[in-house]
Amino acid sequence: MTKLRITLEKIDFLPPDRVTDDTSVLTLKNLVFEPLLRWDNGFVRPALFESWTHSPDCCHWQFVIREDATFHEGKPCVAADILEFIEGILQAVDTFGMKWSYARYLKDATISAASPRVVEVRNPYPIADILDIFSEFYICRRDGAGRPILGTGRYRVAEFEPGKTAVLERMPLAQGPDQILVTACKSAEARLDLLKAGTVDAALNLERVEHRLEMDPRFQWGQAVNTLSVMYYLNCRDGIFRHENARLAVNHAVDTAAIATDIFHGLAVPSATIVSPFHLGAAKAGLSPIAYDTEKARRLLDTVDTDGIVHLRTPTFMPERAPEISRFVVASLEAVGLKVEVETELDRPEYARQIGRKEMGDMAIFDSSPHSTYRILNDKISSVPQAVWWQGYDDAETEQLIAAANQAVDDVAREDAYARCLTRLHRNPPWLYIVHPIDVFAASPGVAGLGIDHKGTLTIR
Repeated sequence: MTKLRITLEKIDFLPPDRVTDDTSVLTLKNLVFEPLLRWDNGFVRPALFESWTHSPDCCHWQFVIREDATFHEGKPCVAADILEFIEGILQAVDTFGMKWSYARYLKDATISAASPRVVEVRNPYPIADILDIFSEFYICRRDGAGRPILGTGRYRVAEFEPGKTAVLERMPLAQGPDQILVTACKSAEARLDLLKAGTVDAALNLERVEHRLEMDPRFQWGQAVNTLSVMYYLNCRDGIFRHENARLAVNHAVDTAAIATDIFHGLAVPSATIVSPFHLGAAKAGLSPIAYDTEKARRLLDTVDTDGIVHLRTPTFMPERAPEISRFVVASLEAVGLKVEVETELDRPEYARQIGRKEMGDMAIFDSSPHSTYRILNDKISSVPQAVWWQGYDDAETEQLIAAANQAVDDVAREDAYARCLTRLHRNPPWLYIVHPIDVFAASPGVAGLGIDHKGTLTIR
């Protein structure tokens, strides 16, 4: 029997009404459960749904379940199981108890079982982005003890102690190690020590060590730029950042390459727009980060009233290194003539709730985690839904481009439409763009077949 021993920051399996973007939880989900559709650098591929069709206007969709899809205790996966899961996830809340947006995306949709293997979606207007939405739905069921650990993926949960350990066993027709032993270890330094001691075969999220990470040549290393954006919301309703020139100025004022090098120890890349290079539309847009140019920042600020104080808000974590980034940004803004005051919120869940209530001061550091361009535009940019994370950005040209993207049907048309949105948001930014972190894992030299994707998820061939 081949065994793989890995250590993650945390171990948990969440029910459908609890969702998270935590990379540790996503790694476990990808091994035990299947998404309805698999995200692939902006596009989607077959997964639990092996195929799909839609009407010419994209208002009517049919999704076909993989013929041999079976839950780990032997029950066939049928449309009714997927409908039950969707009903739960439409009530989903995040780690902080804040409601996710799935119910809003699908508020007008009728989802039903056309047959045991076919799920049908009908919507009164085109809903091509149902593909993005379904790529985030990992189908699971509860076992006899009420634990949400039954999936249709390559591995079944043989043992599970929440927050501590899990033992995964390979399903008969799947490929990979026979058994995966997973242990939780909160400290990145401690995870690396476990690898060095030979206690585990692989350790994840080593980019989170406090010091500069030395990639010991005794081990094999893997890394990938994460789709997550570290950014500052700018208050586009009140104060200085109502003005386009002020928003562009602060983007020119901050040397994000220095943040990536000095604060993230080289394990980050500067951002160019609202999404990462791996979101749909980003490759087509081909954007470079806004240039660090303090003289241009000063010229832009000359066109707006800068007499007031800029109130900058920050938590102590999430994003990682938030206080250090904020100190750097404050110094950068003061260097181009702005007066800045900092407010630090120690209660991270309350900080998220405050931002959701638009209690953000003039600017507030945050992270944007969805891998869906549609979701970020809908949740955070568009003034039409004015959703929970929208901070007052209202640009007629951007709204026209978003509306066109929402009407686009095939992959090529959607990619082109999103590229135009991202380009506009590069030229007229709603945020201060900072960086995309790089996720890192290390493994013992004899371990083969491990990788990491742009969502930070460990992959096992």
